[in-house]
Amino acid sequence: MNSLLWTLWISLRISLLATALVMVVGLPLAWMLSRPRWKAKGLLDVAVNLPLVLPPTVVGYYLLLLMSRGGPVGALTQRLWGASLIFTPTAAVLASAVLGLPLFVQAARNALEGVPPEAYEAAQIDGADRWSAIRRIYIPLAWPGIWTGLLLAYARSLGEFGATIMVAGNIPGKTQTMSLAIYSAVQAGHDSAANLLSLILTAVASFSMWVGLRWRNPARARRGGGSP
Repeated sequence: MNSLLWTLWISLRISLLATALVMVVGLPLAWMLSRPRWKAKGLLDVAVNLPLVLPPTVVGYYLLLLMSRGGPVGALTQRLWGASLIFTPTAAVLASAVLGLPLFVQAARNALEGVPPEAYEAAQIDGADRWSAIRRIYIPLAWPGIWTGLLLAYARSLGEFGATIMVAGNIPGKTQTMSLAIYSAVQAGHDSAANLLSLILTAVASFSMWVGLRWRNPARARRGGGSP
């Protein structure tokens, strides 16, 4: 039971950290892609969305090349900390974040594009600078879409398998998430353990999405009524 709870904790921690990283990196990208056409916008759009069409193992392989000792990221971490990120929880977080990033960016971008231009113009007339307009106008109005993107990124991270096993391995008590534990149980022929792990992961994912969808619209959630 202790090992099961620890594996669940590893999954939740990696998913939450990956979602936070997606938010930090993805919101500026969504903002840039929501602006009218500018040079190299198409190239950035393709780069951000490429993980959606590539197999997770291919994404994991590219991350492996980047984070290995011979790669640019691996060489940097080797120089700074004397070790690469391969087979560490940090590698699992990065893999989950890369796979969840396109889902967040698309949802947030669509929400930002849906903010009426008149709202920004009114903020400018009132003397607001660009950052104030983004913080007080765009993000609040686009928040339901941004929150939906976060939920999608979190759900993708919670179930991530292919890229994670490539760069973080399947190390019990360290990088073994629930998805990897289910895979190990099936490979070992432990059907009862695989069933239990699958039910737990399904329950955790369902509860997380239920809570998240209720809070997609904070005002409605506080009133306690209506559909999400």
